[in-house]
Amino acid sequence: MSVLIGQGYYLRFDPKLRRAAQPYPPLGALYAAAVLRQDGHDVRVFDAMLADGEADWGRCLDEKRPALAVLYEDSFNYLSKMCLGRMREASHRMIRMARERGVVVLAAGSDASDHAAEYLRAGARAVIVGEGEATLAEAVNVLLRDPGAPLDGVAGLALAGDGLRERRTPGRPLLRDLDSLPRPAFDLVDVAEYRRIWRSRHGYHSMNLVTTRGCPYHCNWCAKPIYGQRYAVRSAESMAEEIAWLKATYAPDHIAFMDDIFGLKPGWVERFADAVEAKDAVVPFKCLSRADLLTPEVLRALRRAGCRTVWIGAESGSQRILDAMEKGITIGEIESATREAKRVGIEVGFFLQFGYPGETLADVEATRALVKRCAPDDIGISVSYPLPGTPFFDRVRHELRRKQNWVDSADLAMMYEGPFRTGFYRALHDLVHAEFRLGRLARRPGQSLRARAARLRYAGALPLHRMRVEWWARQPHRALDVTAGRLSPEAARRPTPEEA
Repeated sequence: MSVLIGQGYYLRFDPKLRRAAQPYPPLGALYAAAVLRQDGHDVRVFDAMLADGEADWGRCLDEKRPALAVLYEDSFNYLSKMCLGRMREASHRMIRMARERGVVVLAAGSDASDHAAEYLRAGARAVIVGEGEATLAEAVNVLLRDPGAPLDGVAGLALAGDGLRERRTPGRPLLRDLDSLPRPAFDLVDVAEYRRIWRSRHGYHSMNLVTTRGCPYHCNWCAKPIYGQRYAVRSAESMAEEIAWLKATYAPDHIAFMDDIFGLKPGWVERFADAVEAKDAVVPFKCLSRADLLTPEVLRALRRAGCRTVWIGAESGSQRILDAMEKGITIGEIESATREAKRVGIEVGFFLQFGYPGETLADVEATRALVKRCAPDDIGISVSYPLPGTPFFDRVRHELRRKQNWVDSADLAMMYEGPFRTGFYRALHDLVHAEFRLGRLARRPGQSLRARAARLRYAGALPLHRMRVEWWARQPHRALDVTAGRLSPEAARRPTPEEA
């Protein structure tokens, strides 16, 4: 065979997500495979999501004997964009394993774009910087003709330079016509195994698609190493055709749209609803949007198109923190969007972020109050995470220590001198989740014995969770002023290594 495409996100290495058992195929790799196959190459995909570990990659290399290996991280998976430490370790090991077998390796993805020199030192021949398909196709054509050929003429690459430095070829323009891309190569992964996992654990099968690339908003903690501030969108009609194809081919019970923002372009959601209805392609789905985009008209169109759940980046219940993040939304918009979504029968999920510089206990309480007041149907909790290329990272860069990435999605480490210490945020995560689950159970009528037992369990755990949060809140720690980025006088003492 000519090309083996893999990626370094192993579900087995992320205990929290493994327990959740909601895996999705690596959409980025499947687009890359489809583009190479369209060019006439023999392509296979190694799906780390379902693999037991890097040894499976080694066995795949030995079996397939590719001329070229590509580690193509899924830029549509937020966990890949977070550049988790265990996954970086896996990627580097996979590169070395391929090189030991004499296979030339290319690497692409958020972490590779941010840390190209590290991937080159691990053994990659080149790193694709930014959007990958066109660059990959050109580089593959060069290397399959001559594995030793120079790649300086291929735009969009980072190459090894002198010593530990890297050099970059000219940048490549982003793709504007997303309709020109072939459909993701789902036939190259084990869809039946994904279906088995989903239905055995959740009673339905969800598959992933994407309608857009990029995000034009300016949240100052959000990393955008692939698309920058650019935003491109599929036509509503083309997207409806793809859903109709997916429905006829794989019959998913549910679709997860992995867009950073679904339906940003004015009128797109309404056209999309018309198109999927016309093609009998309505499938229940979830998506991510912004509170200020979810007008009553948009929500009605989303419901008509099949939307079951819309996730909102609520982040905080404190307007002061939202403004410091440059989020561009108000608490009132979050409340209104939640209320209107429920009115038309769409569930709402809140992404919450604690630990932004300058956050106080009053801001934390405001976020807890927002959750109780709005009663979303689901929540996801994270801690502010400095990623290269963001104003947030630049602001706290001088405070970062050796650990600059979480190991896995449950880490929640405070990696800069944030408002409180890591233990506080882990305890807060448990408290807010317990409060949320207890409130959700209390709102459900006619509960089973199992549900009543869960209510008692969560209610009984709340005092301990509160005590842990209060204890950690009293521990000395440095904190930043939210507006000026300066250390507050009351937080001047740096914790000892034992405290940290």
